[in-house]
Amino acid sequence: MSKILLFLEPFKDGLKRTSYEVITAGRNLLEKSKSSSKPYDSMLGVLINGTEAQANTAKEYGLSNIVLINISNLSNYSSTAYAEIIKNVAKENDASLLLFAGNATGLELAPRVAAKFEAGYISDCIGLDIANDEIIAKKPVYAGKAQISTKILSDFKVFSLRPNVFTSVKSDASDLNLQTMNIQIDEKFSKVIVKDVIKNEGKLDVLEADIIVSGGRGIKGPENYHLIENLAAAFGGAVGASRAVVDAGWRPHSEQVGQTGKTVSPTLYVACGISGAVQHLAGMSSSKFILAINKDKDAPIFKVADYGIIGDIFEVLPKLTEKVKNFTGK
Repeated sequence: MSKILLFLEPFKDGLKRTSYEVITAGRNLLEKSKSSSKPYDSMLGVLINGTEAQANTAKEYGLSNIVLINISNLSNYSSTAYAEIIKNVAKENDASLLLFAGNATGLELAPRVAAKFEAGYISDCIGLDIANDEIIAKKPVYAGKAQISTKILSDFKVFSLRPNVFTSVKSDASDLNLQTMNIQIDEKFSKVIVKDVIKNEGKLDVLEADIIVSGGRGIKGPENYHLIENLAAAFGGAVGASRAVVDAGWRPHSEQVGQTGKTVSPTLYVACGISGAVQHLAGMSSSKFILAINKDKDAPIFKVADYGIIGDIFEVLPKLTEKVKNFTGK
């Protein structure tokens, strides 16, 4: 039997929400594997340059074994160094299945680790199951128009999971077994590092948000984007944008949702003045609920929306924001 290895990312006093989703997905696979002829014996989390307090939060989601690695000669993130460390942890602990969150870090690390093992890798998974002793991954294809079920033939398997799809579920584990390792990384593995991260403080990233309010070309200009920001603030959500808005220079690329931006799966996605081009739908169609606001009743966005408001966003958004504020108190 072998282990399931989970890559965890530290964030503030705990872990990134996507890490708790990875733990939940791993826990479900571990349970399902018990009825197969090739069961996994346990899960193991790997947390790099985190803290014991952050690691302890994983116990609430059913993970009881974590390797906490402190790199004495590297305080900043390095994809080459992290991939080498993860490879070594997997080898030393007899892990043959590795799960990453499908965020920026995970999408960079997962294929690097897979290459080190000459293993198969499937990205953007929205479902993982076990059938006939094989792990079957479900993922969207053709810009979200279809879904396929596929599997990895190599013994070592790597998957990255689409954020906000594998809903994290708490399941208290036994006492945390924390193995702390203080290491030095060979300089040849840390030639490329992230020296600084600049972000808008206080703003949610669309990949981490449970509610996203996005604007499209219908907002007409950057001077009107406060309407989108106000509604997002009332919801306590993140601000998103279509490609047209970003290409016009109205909003930063970090907010872009779509095929050439970020793929999101929030509980609620509010599309304001977005027509619904297939490239945009590819990035948000897996949202649990979609609310579309557009004055064009024939806009393609209404075909995927759960709820629609046909009207001028300049009239609808202020009224909707006021209603939401009354409800949420924000």
